[in-house]
Amino acid sequence: MIKHVDLGKSKSCRKSKLASLIRHGEVRLAGYSKGKIYGLLSCSSGKRMKIENRVFFRDEDEALANDYRPCGNCLKDKYSIWKNQ
Repeated sequence: MIKHVDLGKSKSCRKSKLASLIRHGEVRLAGYSKGKIYGLLSCSSGKRMKIENRVFFRDEDEALANDYRPCGNCLKDKYSIWKNQ
């Protein structure tokens, strides 16, 4: 798990580092640390959160290992399964 604020001090530094991590496949999912929710990088809900609450994951296994649940907006099928457990 990578915290967004740990990627750099400035907005441009964080943006550059994150782009590199995405290109190299080290980041595929994003999460909301306060709600322990993970979802797609393209999720409209995730794009609205503050950077201090944003985290990134390599894959779903890493998100689940950190006790995060699927997003009900961008991962509806996985969210339904999680909710019904």
